[in-house]
Amino acid sequence: MSQKESIISALNDNLRLVYRKAVDADAALNKLQSAGKGKFETIFSDEVGFTTSSKRFGPYVEELAGEVAGLLEADQEALAQALPAIVKKLEIMLTTLEKFKHSVK
Repeated sequence: MSQKESIISALNDNLRLVYRKAVDADAALNKLQSAGKGKFETIFSDEVGFTTSSKRFGPYVEELAGEVAGLLEADQEALAQALPAIVKKLEIMLTTLEKFKHSVK
């Protein structure tokens, strides 16, 4: 397995983890909003780097998955340029999902 394939595989592993957490978080958000709570416009501000703007985590996961899939076609230089932003978004997603999980307990 090449270094590029190893990186993409590791990113996909993290995406699967984020996806599972996002499904649970979105279900919790649905319950909160049906109870009249959770009144906000978006989960992440524009400064985080996502182009998506949503009240749920799922669309952000889809955006990240698309970015990771795009790495398959990237050359080494494009991979090196895109990787820091993708890793940052994954980190922010995981941190936010973990904080949200603890806040709704």
